[in-house]
Amino acid sequence: MPRPDSAFPADPYPGAVPDCSFVHVDGTVHELVPGPWRVGDLPLDDWLAARGAPPASARVPLLSYGSNRCPSKITWLRGTLGLGADPVVVLRARTAGVAAVWAAGHRARDGQRPATLAAAPDVEEDHAVWLATPAQIAVLDRCEGRDERFRLARLRTGTVRTGDGARVEQPWVYVGHSPARAPLHVGGRPVRCADVPQSAARVLRGEPGDDGLDAPTAVGAPDPDTWPTALFAYGLLQPGQVSWHHVAPFAAGPHRPASVAGAVLDTGRGYPAWLPGAAGTAPGTLVELTDPVAAFPAMDAYEGPDYVRVRAVATDGTTCWAYAWRSPSDGFTALPTGWPPSRS
Repeated sequence: MPRPDSAFPADPYPGAVPDCSFVHVDGTVHELVPGPWRVGDLPLDDWLAARGAPPASARVPLLSYGSNRCPSKITWLRGTLGLGADPVVVLRARTAGVAAVWAAGHRARDGQRPATLAAAPDVEEDHAVWLATPAQIAVLDRCEGRDERFRLARLRTGTVRTGDGARVEQPWVYVGHSPARAPLHVGGRPVRCADVPQSAARVLRGEPGDDGLDAPTAVGAPDPDTWPTALFAYGLLQPGQVSWHHVAPFAAGPHRPASVAGAVLDTGRGYPAWLPGAAGTAPGTLVELTDPVAAFPAMDAYEGPDYVRVRAVATDGTTCWAYAWRSPSDGFTALPTGWPPSRS
């Protein structure tokens, strides 16, 4: 059942957050259910399309560990900083090796202490991942004071998994940049937000310290095509097949067998189609790409209008790109035994 912002007050910082993945629109939270992501019985991309919003493939994963998970804060971003009416997609996530910790300084507008991120070996926490459009990132840049208070980075420390079991490799994340947004060290150690409430955190005494993160600064606006860097090929784009030449210049080996949910069927036209909503498991090959942004224009043109490039999750948790069939599939049949044939 949809829930209003009033169920998730923003004060005290970092505010209340839903106990589920959700999409936020018009001051209301709608639960997202994995397998694949859907709102009620409607796939997420269809739900977004009905509102004229960009699909998941046009968004980037942004690890959110502070107030940006709070629906009331999202509405504040809309009204104050021009976030706009497009739905905000927020996936619950489990992190390991990093933690939300209290920052050294206080917020100027209310004196509360904000959170920042720090390395935390052997620590697991529940946070969230926005699937954010570049336009939404631009608004968050203003909110976070990009390159002043916080910097936008790609996180290499620790691991992040969303509620569908997907690994999020090198998510974007805002980390402390100024001394006031560096981790507060008390007794030489950062203080986890999970251990100390805001009421006690705001009166702590300590010094700014290092965050211990491997998180290179992101340059410019995020390009959704840069994430992920793996391609799931299940047909003629696989190594050894006739269309491999579209992939080969951008392939970084070794390749490995993999599978995703759905079914690969015979179109009767000399090539197969992956139907992600069908029952079953689809086998194929995972290919790591050196430069997805450069690789995809030729592949997209080759696949043509019957296919759409979407993000998928392999059974081992690897997030990857794959070409899903989007035209009518009447008359499609199971692939013959031994397909695809070996080719040089």
